[in-house]
Amino acid sequence: MTDVLTSADPIVWPNGKKAAAAFTFDVDAETPLLAADPSLAQRMGLIAHQAYGPLVGVPAILKAMREVGVRGSFFVPGYTALRYAEQIRMIVADGHEIGHHGHLHEPLAGVTEAQERTFLERGLDALHKICGVTPKGYRAPIWELNWRTPALLGEAGFLYDSSLMDADYPYELAYGDQGRSLVELPINWILDDWQQFAYIPGFSGCGVIETPAKAIALFTAEFEAMRANGGLWVLTCHPFLSGRPGRVAALKGLMQHVADCDDVWLAPLEEIAEYVRSQKLTPRTLNEPNPSL
Repeated sequence: MTDVLTSADPIVWPNGKKAAAAFTFDVDAETPLLAADPSLAQRMGLIAHQAYGPLVGVPAILKAMREVGVRGSFFVPGYTALRYAEQIRMIVADGHEIGHHGHLHEPLAGVTEAQERTFLERGLDALHKICGVTPKGYRAPIWELNWRTPALLGEAGFLYDSSLMDADYPYELAYGDQGRSLVELPINWILDDWQQFAYIPGFSGCGVIETPAKAIALFTAEFEAMRANGGLWVLTCHPFLSGRPGRVAALKGLMQHVADCDDVWLAPLEEIAEYVRSQKLTPRTLNEPNPSL
């Protein structure tokens, strides 16, 4: 038998809505750089570039969201919460969701189960210490899960994950052999501002700086298509990128457009995950491939 992977089925959205949408933010600050190379902590200019996210970008994004009346989800590494406690508490005070995003934005590829547990525990401890939050949602650094990760998340009490790219619709991701599952809220590189704006000298995966207009056109085209298909549109932004004045102004316009669409349910991911869980969907299994087939 060969492995056959099929797309998750469409979902019936609440209150007659035909699609759902969420604005999400990964408040990485300097964590991706420090996780890749701790010696980068000595580069003051580079650290200042990343610090713009929590220091300036987060307040600017929060202001735009207040003015439009949008609530979203902010995925925060534990280290970011400890280093920028005031800014993370501002997010909570404005009524937004806080999600788990590792501790030091540690890539999961190649780490042991014990190390992965430590990343989870340190992140949880930091978020609880700084803002009294026990997150229900998880987003893997670099959007890379291990095959064991869903079981670890379930064991730790998470409701949902938002790291996979195999569907346009939410689904229940089965893990283990006891009928357990996590709600999966899919994402995609198309809907990530990193691909549009990230320029960090000497850091891999960076180099292109697009105009806000081009990025918003891409995000809007995907939104309208997902709206027509009845799917879940999840935009991922980074405050050190999208928090710049011209970009946050463009992002605010996109927020207003999505909020004005009466047939779209706009909500934080936690609320969307709770609704998906209430639908009692049959869990879907994603099996590790067998290269010998």
